[in-house]
Amino acid sequence: MHASTAIEHLASLTVHRDRDLLDVTLAHSMRELFRPSMVAIHMLVGPPGAPQRWLLRARLNAKDVAASSDPSWVRLDELPEREALPEHARCIEQQKVMRIDDLPSAEGAPSRGCTVLFPMASHGEQPTVLELRCRRPFSNEQLQTADSVLRVYRNFCGLLDYSERDTLTGLLNRKTFDETFYKTVQAAAQLPGIGRRQAVDVEADSRTGHWLGLLDIDHFKSVNDTHGHLIGDEVLLLVGRIMRSTFRFQDRLYRFGGEEFLVLLRCPDEADAQAAFERLRVNMADYAFPQVGRVTVSVGFTEVLPNDTPTAAFERADKAVYHAKQHGRDQVRSHAALIASGALAAVHQESEVELF
Repeated sequence: MHASTAIEHLASLTVHRDRDLLDVTLAHSMRELFRPSMVAIHMLVGPPGAPQRWLLRARLNAKDVAASSDPSWVRLDELPEREALPEHARCIEQQKVMRIDDLPSAEGAPSRGCTVLFPMASHGEQPTVLELRCRRPFSNEQLQTADSVLRVYRNFCGLLDYSERDTLTGLLNRKTFDETFYKTVQAAAQLPGIGRRQAVDVEADSRTGHWLGLLDIDHFKSVNDTHGHLIGDEVLLLVGRIMRSTFRFQDRLYRFGGEEFLVLLRCPDEADAQAAFERLRVNMADYAFPQVGRVTVSVGFTEVLPNDTPTAAFERADKAVYHAKQHGRDQVRSHAALIASGALAAVHQESEVELF
């Protein structure tokens, strides 16, 4: 292998700033470098304390033009259990490269091929394994080359994490929201969505099946004023952890600034979205925050509409949060339900009276 070839593949890894494209590029690079019969990237996912399952990030066979992967809306219980790939799990546990000789063929002839597993820590430290199925033994020189490529990959992922994630909570930051939002709307328009499968009329058929929730910590200023900003930062950190344990692995969680957080999730209907955000509200209220005690949140949510924009969706959720704040806090409000009841219009009128 020429050094220039390896350098070209290293350069290709740093072109993309999209995590999905980055994994696909890594899979293509590994296939071009080592000519395996198959290359795949597996990631262990699941909420803390729950059984983990394998999410396929990318897979390429020798003649594939495009990589395959599990869709972003796949349910956790549809994924293979951790025990389904025991050697991959052991690779993660031991954090070392593993070479596994292929089993003999049905005719009893020995196989000269092997499977090589590489542990990877990326995607916000989600345990990940790169799998190469090779037709012939993998040499030590090839191992060194693969390790070098993966170090570049990990370093680049670290840079992406630094630029895309909030340094305090580890959640996605505000500047990543717009791009993800537009990708969500485009994907919903191109792929069979929940609304399309369950459509009974034109309005249902135009749904995206995604919901945007905005949550605001109640009386957070008083937390900082009473306990200091260090304790306030601890509250923000714990709120981020509670959000991670409440929502699914594929739900997008953001710290939008100050005490505001965003959630972009996929649900069949408004009732399911309401239940998801209500579960978060209860988990927050039931948690004993050190030194502070009880902390509550007000949540407003809205459906993501076809051809929606991040600004428009955020404004709808923000209006629902404003209503929750003005009517007792520690509650979840749907923008659509408020509009239907006429309550949101009353809030606007009250706001205008207070301002002028």
